[in-house]
Order: sequence, then C-alpha cells, then structure tokens
Amino acid sequence: MSDTKRASRRDFLKGSAAVAVGAALAANLNVGRFAHAAGSDVIKVCLVGAGGRGQGAIRDCLSADPSLKCVALADAFEGNAKGAANSLRGDGQYKSKVDLPDDRVFWGLDAYKKAIDCVDLVVTATPPGFRPLIYSYAVKAGKNVFMEKPCCTDAPGFRTLMEANKLADEQNLKVGVGLQRHHQSNYLGSIQAIRDGKYGEILFQRVYWNGGDIWLRGREKDESEMHFQVRNWYHFVWAGGDNICEQHVHNLDIANWVMDGHPVEANGMGGCQVRKQRSESQIFDHHFVEYTYANGAKLFSQCRQQNGTWSNVSEAAHGTKGVCGFGDRGPKLESGNPYQQEHIELIKAIRDNTKYNEGPNGATSSFTAVLGRMATYPGQVVRWDDAVKSGPNLFPETLAFDANPRDLPGPDGNYPMAVPGSFKPY
Repeated sequence: MSDTKRASRRDFLKGSAAVAVGAALAANLNVGRFAHAAGSDVIKVCLVGAGGRGQGAIRDCLSADPSLKCVALADAFEGNAKGAANSLRGDGQYKSKVDLPDDRVFWGLDAYKKAIDCVDLVVTATPPGFRPLIYSYAVKAGKNVFMEKPCCTDAPGFRTLMEANKLADEQNLKVGVGLQRHHQSNYLGSIQAIRDGKYGEILFQRVYWNGGDIWLRGREKDESEMHFQVRNWYHFVWAGGDNICEQHVHNLDIANWVMDGHPVEANGMGGCQVRKQRSESQIFDHHFVEYTYANGAKLFSQCRQQNGTWSNVSEAAHGTKGVCGFGDRGPKLESGNPYQQEHIELIKAIRDNTKYNEGPNGATSSFTAVLGRMATYPGQVVRWDDAVKSGPNLFPETLAFDANPRDLPGPDGNYPMAVPGSFKPY
C-alpha cells in the first residue's frame, strides 16, 4: 500500500453526495442483516489505529459478544500494524475471535479504507485529528462504528462529524463513542439524582484533569516531518487537539451531560511553562477555562500536565441543595467495566436493531474542548456559534508521509505555539 497517496478532508468530501446515495440504497441490506441477527451470526469487526488504546478497545469489543470476529486491522505504521496483529493472534483469550491473515493487515495513511471495506463494524482509535475523516468514510460505506474520544480537533472536523451523524441516523447505523462514563454505574446514578432534583438547581460545576507530563518520541534518522508529527500526534494541535481535548474531554463531557447541552461561550487562559521541548512539541501544559451555558450557569475547568503539581481527575456539580460528586448509586450493569459496557450496549443495539447513536454527544463534547482551547490560546472570550462557523481548518492540505503539515519548525528549530494576546482564534 502506498503511504503517499494524496487525500485531504476537502478532496474526500467532494464525492460525498454520490457516495451517500449509494450508501443509502445499501442501507436496507445492512439493517436487514442485523435486524434478525442471532447469537450464532458473526459480526465482522476491524481495528483502525492499532496503538495501546486501539488494542484495548478491540479487546473490549471482542469481549462484548461471543460472535464477534476481528478480520482486519489498519495503522499508519507498518510496525504498529504487524505488532498489533501478532499480539491479537497470540492472545489465547481471543483465539477463536481473531482471523487476521497477512493480506488483511494494512498500513499507511490511507489504510483505514481497506480495513473498513472488509467489515460490518469499525473500531477506530487513531489520533483524534483523523477521526472525522475515518468516521465519515465508514458511515458513507454503511458501517456501524465505535470511535474513541475525542472525535475532532477543529471546527471543520466538528462539522464533518455532525454531517456523518445525520447520515448514520438516516441509514439506521449504530454508533458508539469512547466516553465510557456514560456506561458507568455511579455516573448514571448521579445524573439521575440530578434529574430527580436531589441537588436542586445546578448553579456551577468544577471539572479537573490535572496530572504529570506525557510521552514524547524523539526524531528518527531521515524522518519526514509528517511522519514525525503523526508519530508524536499528542504534541501537535491538528492531530491531538492539545491536552484539553485529548484528556479533559471526559470531564467536559460530564458537565455537558449535567446541563443537557453545550456551553455558549468560553473565556480561557493557559500556556506552556514547564514543558520546554519547543523543537518537538507545540501544545500548552496548562489550561483554565470558564464556560458559560445558555441559562447562565458556569463551568470552571482545569487541566494540566506538569510533574510535581496537584493531581486531580474529578467532577463536581454545585446545586442549591448540595454538591454532587458523582458517587450516587446507579443501576446494576451487565459489566462492571465501563470500557466493556460501552461495547456491550453497542453490540446489543446492532443485534436488536434499536436506535443507537452516541455520535452527536461525542462531537459536541469534543468541540466543547476545542472551544476551550480556542479561548485559552488567545486569552479571549470565544462564542460557540462563531467558533463552529469560523474556526480554522488545522488538518494537512495533503495527507501523505512525503507532504508537509501546516505547522513547521521556524528558523530557530521551534514549532509555532500560541501566544495569548496575539493569537487569533479565527
């Protein structure tokens, strides 16, 4: 497979109308197959994005139903693809659920297409910047999807997600998103308690993802710029969205769940005080955002990646009758592991042919994080509607290992990093 095949979000969408018509015509076949699926029927699944989270997600998926089989796998890098395939083949727990011959193990930046074309269900855990492209392709191909969070890193990606979500509903496809707290008993119990009035009217919330520094992979000899940035995706805004997107989206998602909607604006501050590898990274190491919801309620949001600082990953909703710390007793679930439970519920919806689409929530919570970053980078107030409409396209114009991303090192060898007060959100 060629790593240099040209593809871009813009080029990909040019043929969307024709593809959508074909997918719609095929939708009844897709739905019909699963509407009467019995326990003995095999649902063929692929993994797109074979890193650590991807390998965890595919194992969680295979554990959710006795009749799933992983028949294809794709990753940007040959070593990752082959290594993950060998790991799955050699895992005795999944021996009967893995059928991965060499000719269905793909690598390259366009490898996702070949894997998706083989299956009924797609599990994707690529870097977040790729998610809209892959999700849109899968939905247009008539596939059910489980995608890890976050689901986008910019406004055009959010808009692509929402278009794909609409098409998924039209085709009766089932979509799961890796915001696993929605499948965790104590969160379900706490949200129900809030809905029942236990904590009164919610006035404000506090959410945190504060911890230590993260991984960074040094440059390889003669490595292309695109190869380096994809391999170090966390450190580049187009690929990872900054830590407010990649990690903190979980906490922001809970706040939106409490409010049953997204913020209308954000006012933020942040920077990079401790992480000094400007020649290898362009993201902040701390963010603070004050979000405002339509009813005036506030959300105070912290995320940080600095060693030796206060670590906290939590959420709290302050109401007129008390504070919800999300410890209320919830329903008994089939699995005590929310990472497995989210797949159990997705597969059940496929088997029973019931409506199931977590895509809109995944897109909205992800863009809540993007909105926060768009506020912290300039140190300005940014409104949701303006951000959705005018937020810039961060995705590379040409997606190939021998092409360049948009942001390159300057004459000093450092990548551009947002400077509050001079950075423009759009």
